[in-house]
Amino acid sequence: MPGTGQVYFVAGAGIAGLTLALALAKFGATVVVLERHPVISEFGAGLQISPNARHVLDQLGLDDAIAARSLEPTGIDIYPFGRPTPLVTLKLGQPMRERFGAPYVVMHRADLVDALYKATRRFANIDILFGVRSWDVVSHANGVTVSIDEAGGQTRTSRGRAFIGADGVHSHTRRTLLDGPPAQDGRRIAWRTLLPADSLAGQIALDRVSVLFAPTYHMVCYPLPHRGQVNIALFAKPVPGIAGKAQPLRQGTPDSPRIGAILQAAGDGWTPWPLFTVQAAEWHRGNIGLIGDAAHAMVPFQAQGAAMGIEDAAVLAPLLINTPRAEDALALYQQARQARVARVARTSATNGRIFHMSWPLTLARDLAITAQGGEGHMRRLDWLYGYAAHTQLARNLADRTSPQALGRTR
Repeated sequence: MPGTGQVYFVAGAGIAGLTLALALAKFGATVVVLERHPVISEFGAGLQISPNARHVLDQLGLDDAIAARSLEPTGIDIYPFGRPTPLVTLKLGQPMRERFGAPYVVMHRADLVDALYKATRRFANIDILFGVRSWDVVSHANGVTVSIDEAGGQTRTSRGRAFIGADGVHSHTRRTLLDGPPAQDGRRIAWRTLLPADSLAGQIALDRVSVLFAPTYHMVCYPLPHRGQVNIALFAKPVPGIAGKAQPLRQGTPDSPRIGAILQAAGDGWTPWPLFTVQAAEWHRGNIGLIGDAAHAMVPFQAQGAAMGIEDAAVLAPLLINTPRAEDALALYQQARQARVARVARTSATNGRIFHMSWPLTLARDLAITAQGGEGHMRRLDWLYGYAAHTQLARNLADRTSPQALGRTR
């Protein structure tokens, strides 16, 4: 196998890190994953897996595991503020499969991380070290030397071909090893909770995603049948004086009984999650690199944060395996990914402004949504959902003289 004998270090056993570990291990490489937590841990609640990410996960053999613990919604109901019925239902389900060759699903983050982790346990060439206290990396011409302070207090020093930071928005790899920027405050908070499905009977459809617009905030709801729950995420600006598990909105919602009913069902059971973004100009230095939120955390208003990390892993792994020098592989990866990821980040930020519009701007917004109909979003986002990382790489690994084509979108 092409990667046999190659050793890689990955910081972070989250979605991006575990996906990269699996992708490298399938080529025969040895992967050492460094995780600060004592066990697999994924903060958060729900996430959406669009076809561009699902292609990658299916290629890694996770199709059945994801299907068993996810919902394939039939559509997305769009509710302008106070409207009793959806303005439009954006089609998902079979139309999404037919157009993009993979389903669009929603699931709990912890269930995806668990599926990835269990998949790594089938590879003897993946070693996950939990409870790592600290680590240090020295880069040299032939690779990296990594010193690891393990959970029991012992220290090990090992050598590998490259070190990849998949250690999240506040990445130690980015800030310390690459002298990169700190995360920026996104000036939004995601208030999250999980509610019993029967507590929202009659308020939202339990086979679809619901998006509820309001001035200055919006709410996203989708069922998690595997857990018998509904994931609720409310995105708003910080409210002074509200912290901990307080209710996310002080003001009442007299013009939106549906939002009011959801807030009442949730009570004080909300967890606030401040949103941060990352704008790092350089995703690598020599043979030390970044993937996922460590490189490009974005606001979640296109539901693509996890998907971009998954795509990163699918592009980077074969480049590392097939490129003679790891630093060249990381340079090609950065060239291939930065423009696409930047476009997704811009789209996400724009969505946030559109979702939170106030009257009378909402009139134009709602007319535009109505005009695009139930399938317009698939045409508009063809460049996003139609991207298949493994297909692009298969075309371009044979001709590395045009690395920009790796990031080409349909």
